[in-house]
Amino acid sequence: MTNESGPREGQATAAPLAADSAMSGSVAQVEWAERIKRQVNVEFDRVAGAFRGFARRQDDARRADTEAVLGILEEKRAEVMGKQQAAYFIHDWQEIGDQVRQMIFRDPRYQAIKSNREARRRWAVERRMP
Repeated sequence: MTNESGPREGQATAAPLAADSAMSGSVAQVEWAERIKRQVNVEFDRVAGAFRGFARRQDDARRADTEAVLGILEEKRAEVMGKQQAAYFIHDWQEIGDQVRQMIFRDPRYQAIKSNREARRRWAVERRMP
C-alpha cells in the first residue's frame, strides 16, 4: 500500500513554490523581509537599467567596461537575493537608498575597471600632446 499523502519511493518531491518560503525568522519578520526583498530586487533592476542605458550610448571599449559592471551587479544581486535570513533584509535593506550602487563601487573589480579606464584616458590625452 502506498502513502498517498507523500511521494512514493523513488519519486521526486515537488520543489517549493518560492525560495522565500525557506526564509528564517518569525512569521511577521519573514513577511516584512519578503516585502523588502521585492523592493531590493526592483532597485537592482533600476540600477541595471541605468547601466544598460549608458551602454547603448558608449563606444565599444566603454561598453565592454559597462557590461563587466553589469556582470558584477548580477553577482551582487544573486548574493543578496540568496540570503535566507529575514533579519538580514530588515536590518541591512530596510532603507535602500543607493546601496546597490555603493556595493558595486566598493567591489575591487569595479575599482580595477575604473583605474583602467582612467589609465586609458590619460594615455589618450598624452598621445595627443605634441
